[in-house]
Amino acid sequence: MSSLMSTAPRAAPPVAQALDAHIDGVGLLGPGLSDWAQAQAVLRGDVPYDAQKTVLPVPQILPAAERRRATAVIKLTLASGLEAVAHAGLNPADLATVFTSSGGDGRNCHEICAALAGSDRLLSPTRFHNSVHNAASGYWGIATGAMAPSAVLCAFDASFAAGLLEALVQVALLRQPLLLLAYDTPYPEPLHHVRPIPDSFGVALVLAPQAGARSLARLSLDPTAPFTELPADILNDAALEALRLAIPAARVLPLLRALARREAARIVLDDLPGQQLALQLAPC
Repeated sequence: MSSLMSTAPRAAPPVAQALDAHIDGVGLLGPGLSDWAQAQAVLRGDVPYDAQKTVLPVPQILPAAERRRATAVIKLTLASGLEAVAHAGLNPADLATVFTSSGGDGRNCHEICAALAGSDRLLSPTRFHNSVHNAASGYWGIATGAMAPSAVLCAFDASFAAGLLEALVQVALLRQPLLLLAYDTPYPEPLHHVRPIPDSFGVALVLAPQAGARSLARLSLDPTAPFTELPADILNDAALEALRLAIPAARVLPLLRALARREAARIVLDDLPGQQLALQLAPC
């Protein structure tokens, strides 16, 4: 099972050293975005965006018992993560991971709250063990046999930026390929009223320290000036922009748009209020 965080001491990179990584694989699953191949055409503007509801595949890679217990979060992260790793041509068991989500498993949280509000207040053991924020990391380890370090983060609406920053630091320190997975799933009512995430959305990026035959682009961040007060990039398509704003994990969409268009660009992504993450993207 993947660990929550590596505790091995690490030397910090020099302050002037750029944090960069090569994007070797992409996985994507969300409303109207069934995978990276289909999403590229949408993000390039070659085909119109049609916001069909996200369909979560059954994770056949899991053993039968775990497959029956798999929640939307597990299905989402396995689908996007395995797609990215396949594109990169790597063995998922070999990769360190960074998981990041604004709120984890919304439906599981709802079911636990409903049980606690009931008369017997008995919690299902499955609900209980799926309630921890690193459940997705644990199921990833069961499915793939991965035993590499795994970090699991949450930063509310800034969760994608926080996860990407953590992943870039890990690649700089470990000098090994790494898998970043960002994901969000909806809450049922009444929690949906205060946290109105409309649908499931997951993205996965394989990041590598050096360019390879499958590298798509180089992503870099200046550690002396990683943030900007400039507004985050927006999408021209109104429906895609609504998706970007509605689901925290979808804050990745401006980066994916530039990647799909093979653009050299400065990318500004939403982070904490008042500061955005500024990156450079250069196609390989």
